[in-house]
Amino acid sequence: MWVLYHIRNIFKSFTKRFFFHKKLYVKILFFIFTLLILKKSTMSKQIKIRDLTLRDGQQSLFATRMTQEHIDRTLPYFRNAGFYAMEVWGGAVPDSVMRYLNENPWDRLAKIKDGIGDASLLTALSRGRNLFGYNPYPEEVIEGFNRLAVKSGIDIMRIFDALNDMNNISSTIRYVKNNKGLADGTVCYTVDPKLPAEKVFFGMIKKQPKFKPLFTVDYFVKKAKEVENLGADMITLKDMAGLVNPASAGPIIRALKKNINIPIDFHTHCTPGYGLASVLMAIINGVDIVDTNMMTFAGGTAAPAYEIIHLFCQKLNIETNVNIEGLRDLNDELIKIRKELANYDNYKMFPRQFDLSKDTLPKGIEKLFDDAIIAAEDENEDKLLAATFKIEEYFNFPGPNTNVRDAEIPGGMYSNMLAQLKQLKLEDLLPRVLEAVPKVRIDAGCPPLVTPTSQIVGVQAVNCVLDENKEKPWYSNTNTQFINLVKGSYGKTPIPVKSQFREKITGSPEEIPYDTSGYKKQKNKILTEYDSVKMAEGEKNELLLELFPAVAEKFLTCCAEKNYLDKTKTEREKEEELRRKQEEEFYREKREYENLSDEEKQDRLTQGLYNYKWTTYFEEQEVLKKVKNANCNCN
Repeated sequence: MWVLYHIRNIFKSFTKRFFFHKKLYVKILFFIFTLLILKKSTMSKQIKIRDLTLRDGQQSLFATRMTQEHIDRTLPYFRNAGFYAMEVWGGAVPDSVMRYLNENPWDRLAKIKDGIGDASLLTALSRGRNLFGYNPYPEEVIEGFNRLAVKSGIDIMRIFDALNDMNNISSTIRYVKNNKGLADGTVCYTVDPKLPAEKVFFGMIKKQPKFKPLFTVDYFVKKAKEVENLGADMITLKDMAGLVNPASAGPIIRALKKNINIPIDFHTHCTPGYGLASVLMAIINGVDIVDTNMMTFAGGTAAPAYEIIHLFCQKLNIETNVNIEGLRDLNDELIKIRKELANYDNYKMFPRQFDLSKDTLPKGIEKLFDDAIIAAEDENEDKLLAATFKIEEYFNFPGPNTNVRDAEIPGGMYSNMLAQLKQLKLEDLLPRVLEAVPKVRIDAGCPPLVTPTSQIVGVQAVNCVLDENKEKPWYSNTNTQFINLVKGSYGKTPIPVKSQFREKITGSPEEIPYDTSGYKKQKNKILTEYDSVKMAEGEKNELLLELFPAVAEKFLTCCAEKNYLDKTKTEREKEEELRRKQEEEFYREKREYENLSDEEKQDRLTQGLYNYKWTTYFEEQEVLKKVKNANCNCN
């Protein structure tokens, strides 16, 4: 604006003094026109931000323990911020709010919708045909869940399948769109198995086993094309483990933008240290949407901070369309909430706060941002990571988890395997388990290491090493989920499972897809002890019972008990109020009678006797019988 102002003044001066100098006049006009075009082109660059704080952020850092009261405190600030979208539901939220907080997931969604209104599009996360479980559900359950989710306030349903088998998400896309929602079809990012070197020639030489690269740029483009052809409104490259490094993020996003005609979203985590750098690479390569958390809920095992992404976008002349004026107030509230969640905070590291509306960076840190952008544009991963590590260190975020980075497996999978071994006091076997993971994964068809396949492969790798430790052959001990994965119950794996291995594990060499025709609905008990109500009243609660049987049964029974106690308490209060009024009326009439003169008392007695309706015993019984029959007819 300053430049344009001075150009205008120069123009006025020149036109007065050199009105007849047409060449100069034309040059100035051309100069102004060029600047205006340049200004318009730089300002037209935009990127959309999907905030994850209230779902993925709290799930990643605080075990999904934000209560409804916590959520409510943030909503006015989020509404004012106006993010393009907010992920607020799905994932672990429905299970956790029932299991740990004794709250209804549907109520949470309704209250968030009331608080946010149309300021942001609300997003939920689900696993296609599996929704929140392992086995596929019948179509009526999938349809019911998505219909009610959209009607209850969800604008975007983010749908993924742990095997990247897009047949598993096709019906969900259809149901979401039929109910006027937006379908966000997800391609799960994962890496190729990292096989350990084998000892050959009497153990004197190590030979690296060959594995043909599977999860290439072409693989992700092919999967994205499948999703686009299913009618999705957008596509997310979802990296739940944070394993996509900048060198991979750039080419994948570039290829997706070239080959896909719908918006591309990029989602990653910071666990192994790649998150911030990879998001910057995605932005530079033209991604349409990026996922971030507010500063206080960012970093570590969560996604990068919006504030840092905003600073990068500012330098790149990219508009995020977020109202930054009130973000400091939002972060102040989130700091209070994080302190209240201290029991679930593994890091207990509070990031340095930064008010985008007024704070400025020190010159040295400002240069790191510039260095990171130059390195990203030059595709120099080493320099890019060096700069982003220092930026994150300045803002006091946790450093990279080198165990996860080196093992190339999700952090949750790593910690689960370690916990499994610690229970048996065999944690010294962890290095061998990490070597077993890629072999087990290849045997099972090389599933992406995302929820829940990462847990299935991880548990089986531990079991195989435990078998080995007992001098038993691998796969002597298998769990139900691993058997179903190999059988084909969860869908098609990226590479076919060898028929000999499938027969060894399942008893049959044939792939057997899951058959939902034998599905049995969960029993909706009649709770006789609570006035004979159904445990799950209404379609929403019936769906909770279908999707989370054990947790929902306990939760819904507690709700029925509370409703019954509230009802009986209300009835008791009404009865007590009636008795109190009757007692007050009695004493009022007694006082009134006592104030009468003897003549008035005698007169009242005479009038009462004279007007009393005298009946026989048999007449009274007949009247009672009629009253009883009338009550029966009403019921």
